[in-house]
Amino acid sequence: MAADTSSSSLQLPCVFSPKSRQYLALCAQDGRLRIWNTDSKTLHQEYVPSAHLSATCICIAWGPCRTVKEGPQRKKRKSEAVLVEEKPDLLAMGTAAGSVLIYSTVKGVLHCTLDGGHSGGVNCVQWHPKDSLLYSGSDDTYIIEWDLQTGKARSKWKADRAAVTSLCVSPDGKLLLSAGQIIKMWDLDTKEVYRKFTGHSTAVTTLRFATTRPPDSNGLYFLSGAAHDRLLSVWQVREDGKDKNSVVSFTLTDEPQHIDLVASNNKEEAVRLAVVCKDGQLHLFEHFLNGPCKKPLSPMCTVQMSDTKDSPVPIPMLAAALAAGTRTVLLGYGTHLQPVMEKLEINTAERHVCLTRDVQTSMSISLETAVSKVKTPIVSDKSRVLVPGLPGHQAPVKATTQGSEKRKKDTETREMSIAERLGEIDLSTVSNEKGAPKGTATLQTDNFAVLLLQGLESNDANILNKVFQTRKEMVIKKTVARLPLSAILPLVEVITKRLQGHPISATLMVRWLRAVLMHHTSYLASLPDLVTQLGVLYHMIESRVKMFHKLTKLNGKLYLLTTQVATSDSSSTDVDHTAKLVYEEESSEDEASGDEGLPDNHDDSDNWEEEEAMVEDDEEEDPDSKADSKANGEEEMERGSESEEE
Repeated sequence: MAADTSSSSLQLPCVFSPKSRQYLALCAQDGRLRIWNTDSKTLHQEYVPSAHLSATCICIAWGPCRTVKEGPQRKKRKSEAVLVEEKPDLLAMGTAAGSVLIYSTVKGVLHCTLDGGHSGGVNCVQWHPKDSLLYSGSDDTYIIEWDLQTGKARSKWKADRAAVTSLCVSPDGKLLLSAGQIIKMWDLDTKEVYRKFTGHSTAVTTLRFATTRPPDSNGLYFLSGAAHDRLLSVWQVREDGKDKNSVVSFTLTDEPQHIDLVASNNKEEAVRLAVVCKDGQLHLFEHFLNGPCKKPLSPMCTVQMSDTKDSPVPIPMLAAALAAGTRTVLLGYGTHLQPVMEKLEINTAERHVCLTRDVQTSMSISLETAVSKVKTPIVSDKSRVLVPGLPGHQAPVKATTQGSEKRKKDTETREMSIAERLGEIDLSTVSNEKGAPKGTATLQTDNFAVLLLQGLESNDANILNKVFQTRKEMVIKKTVARLPLSAILPLVEVITKRLQGHPISATLMVRWLRAVLMHHTSYLASLPDLVTQLGVLYHMIESRVKMFHKLTKLNGKLYLLTTQVATSDSSSTDVDHTAKLVYEEESSEDEASGDEGLPDNHDDSDNWEEEEAMVEDDEEEDPDSKADSKANGEEEMERGSESEEE
């Protein structure tokens, strides 16, 4: 429930004034209230609350139109009596600090402040249509009825166990709808529960009465929308009390952000709806409320808006207002800082309508060129001017001569450009030695914070490379700590892109990512769309962690192989092949000679026949030689026998 409440409270309020739709009131990210004139499409008023940063505005509600005296006027005669037109004047703003601010658009000042009633942030404010009463619902689960004439609370009662996220007063001013997750209908006279309805599974962000019929009949209907819910539910207040479930549902493309309707006065009149979703689309509905309808109703017409570039980019719509008698629709689109208002008639015969607009030309503010009242002060040469700002970013101020009062276009005293500043803060020129020259630029964290912010806004790669190449942990921590909150998400996106690049740049980016997570974890955790913002980074880290296990296994195997190869190489080179001990067996000379006289067993058997043939030829040719050989053989046998006897 808390998550739903916080996500609903982060939606920036944007409301058109009632009846004439002359003004558009909205609060931007800077906490300022801006009121735009829809006729002239210019900024009408701007109000900065005293605690616009700590106690931001969560909800806005226009009060009923009334006649207001703008200043002292002379007393008119009866013949000069003229009907005075009622104008939207008071505007109620609920803040995160628990107070309610009442601002007067006619006088342009703060009318009063209603505080001391709520202990939590005010999520919704609602005016009584007739009396000067205001109702507020808060995170402290209480509803307070304020009396604007006295500026004090008339009554206070506990609405639910959970936070009150939406309120709505019936057109006759007798009933009050309140919702956290369960929708309750209160009787404003007795402050007791009149009916209970099932509600939604998430926090209800919108409650509107769709009909103006009395509650004693079965013709009273109201609709509700919740956070993270793509359905608008319509509820019927019945006499028998069997009205806990919704009777009609309208399908949307995203959760509703702004709803405007033309209520039905009788059964023959249809209810007209204009719903602006969180994705920036506008859905138009028209339906006759007459009992339950089983199937969800799709929009009669869906309107989208894009720019006129070659690759069109959608333009988000902020609010829409329907005219009572005609088919014209007043649209507010663009950004909360510079919205664009436009009246147009939409052809509802087409189911999908896409409008193309050139937002840059529409958003260009036309400034009136008036006579400048700025005077150049006369400063002596000896005086020294101190300029506020970050240290290291003060431009030198030189005194002008008394005779020259006009400003010169080409002056010598000019602020250094970003390129020159980057050149002076080059990390390669910084020297830590004692003998370093005095003109060497020193490294300052405030310079890096400013340059990093400028690089993120201009998307300049050179500036970002200069800043990201530092390796000092203290410099990185101080730079990240000095960045504003609006620059954290762009910095995370740049870090994510660079982490996917070269490994050397990834090692540098890990240090910056660690510093961002250490200093700005609470801000990142408060973002409602944190999953979409950090999804790419999470998946990339998860994939690398999964791959790290495999890489560690491969690293271990390669280490074993390399160590084995190294040990084998070292063993082959270091072994000494010389024998340390030689053993010789003792043997006689006769055995050695006998061994030498042994025939060779490895003679080739193929040559035996040739040798025998040659021997026979020799015997035939020389018979005397045969006799000599026999004699020699007998002598050898005798020598052998003698040796045996010895």
